[in-house]
Amino acid sequence: MPREGEPSNGPQGFLAAVKDAAGAAAMAFGLFVLLIGFRTDQGPAGALVISTRFGALAAIVAAVFVGRLVWTLLWSGRTISIDRLVPAPAQAAAAGLAVYAAAAFLAFALAIPVIFYGNRYLLDLAILIVTYTMLGFGLNIVVGLAGLLDLGYVAFYAVGAYSYALIAQDFGLSFWICLPLAGVMAAFAGILLGFPVLRLRGDYLAIVTLGFGEIIRLILLNWQDLTGGPNGISGIPRPSFFGLPFTSAENGFAATFGLKYSPTHRIVFLYYLILALALVTNWVTLRLRRLPIGRAWEALREDEIACRALGINTTTTKLTAFAMGAMFGGFAGAFFATRQGFISPESFTFGESALVFAIVVLGGMGSQLGVAVAATVMLGGFELFREFDQYRMLVFGAAMVAVVILRPRGLVSRRVPSITLNKSAVAAVAPGEPKTEMFQ
Repeated sequence: MPREGEPSNGPQGFLAAVKDAAGAAAMAFGLFVLLIGFRTDQGPAGALVISTRFGALAAIVAAVFVGRLVWTLLWSGRTISIDRLVPAPAQAAAAGLAVYAAAAFLAFALAIPVIFYGNRYLLDLAILIVTYTMLGFGLNIVVGLAGLLDLGYVAFYAVGAYSYALIAQDFGLSFWICLPLAGVMAAFAGILLGFPVLRLRGDYLAIVTLGFGEIIRLILLNWQDLTGGPNGISGIPRPSFFGLPFTSAENGFAATFGLKYSPTHRIVFLYYLILALALVTNWVTLRLRRLPIGRAWEALREDEIACRALGINTTTTKLTAFAMGAMFGGFAGAFFATRQGFISPESFTFGESALVFAIVVLGGMGSQLGVAVAATVMLGGFELFREFDQYRMLVFGAAMVAVVILRPRGLVSRRVPSITLNKSAVAAVAPGEPKTEMFQ
């Protein structure tokens, strides 16, 4: 009998591996028979014509069978991690370079408009990546720090966007006044969500937050007198550079600074605007983690019962986590509204929540740098896979599964304690007693 964690040998082990691989192949056939085996195209007369691709389907099923068979025979019961392939000195050196990597990442982000000034597509993609990075920072407070499984984060994103659009249109206020108001409205929505879910955890909390996101979307869809219903809200005011509009008029931004007018000026301004908002969100989150409320979030994430035993008010802790995360989501929603100039309920579906949640989990829950890296990899990688046409979702999904298997704790999973005691503050130990590290 092979020991646990070792591959199975002998005829019985091989037959068991073949049986397991056949089951995986049958599951793959059931999943892909309609997705890949059949294809609908528009015929010459305009009607749909069904064509078959059984060769591609057979190739995928065979690849699943062979891959599962090799996996079962060679790596069954073993934990796969790329950390084992990297020597310990190299891991220690890489951990020490994390600060420099973050600085290089920030320097590149600041230089993107200069490097790609003539490429509108890359500038728009950069704005999209930074927007989702900011959303990831906000959700990281709720999921990564407080450990509250929130699948309805898009609701706060929508509340911020619609709050900005309605206030800017009805009251004629500027972007810088509407931005904090949108954040306050989103934080209020976060508190409304927090009260009903104070006693829920895990899957039940996820179901309730998912329902809250759908409730907000349905309200936006059906309250036509206020939100415009499925038609959305158009003509949302654009932000200006301290009162200077990005137009070709004499009082515009270009004429004031003696520049040749270019529509790219507004895109560059929007990029630096969302980058500044994301950096402020990151800085506030890092500062909050070192405060008592941040350590209370982390204690709540580790063990709620022990958190209560320590005298921490879990009700206040949960509500502040929901409110802070929702506020930053509202800021991102306000930026989305002013950038697009048009919003509708179709922009705030569950897919947005799932994408932001995937960014937080794949980046490493609680890791700010990991969120930025995951947002860049996921959104940028999705654009790279665009050439695969109908296969890009399959390739992209397979890449995400590989990341989850190889890096189960996220792309950037290493975390340091939020607060550490200085050596001088550690109480003296009697001679001969072992010394232990103390953390707060």
